Amino acid sequence: MRLALYEPDIPQNLGAFIRLTACLGVPLDIIEPCGFPVDDKRIRRVSMDYYARATIVRHSSWSAFQRDRMPGRLVLLTTQGHARFPDVAFRADDLLLCGRESAGVPAAVHEAADLSLRIPLQSGLRCLNVALAAAMVLAEALRQTAGFDALCD
Repeated sequence: MRLALYEPDIPQNLGAFIRLTACLGVPLDIIEPCGFPVDDKRIRRVSMDYYARATIVRHSSWSAFQRDRMPGRLVLLTTQGHARFPDVAFRADDLLLCGRESAGVPAAVHEAADLSLRIPLQSGLRCLNVALAAAMVLAEALRQTAGFDALCD
């Protein structure tokens, strides 16, 4: 299981993703460019002491990510998803992909996804915070694939 961010806009959300993946032992892929200056010092600041425990792979572009990514199903979390989150059966080698907070992902990324899912919400509401949505989906994916088994209690 892996989590990937497509061109994140908000440094605080990146910090939340780093903390989430460090705590759950899941590698994090960051697909650049980001909407803010990114360097190790800034990443360490937003992720606090969790940075040292995180496994982070940075990709200079979508094409670099596509070329270098690990095998497995690309699962896109999007408000335009075809599958409803509660109905998805996850696989241990899934790569969960989240889009930009401000704009999601372009059509080419939607087309590259093996599966796109959406989280059902109350009528009239647009979306959850991307880090919160990722935490929900990642937790369920780990539950379904026994991904929590290797973690300490």
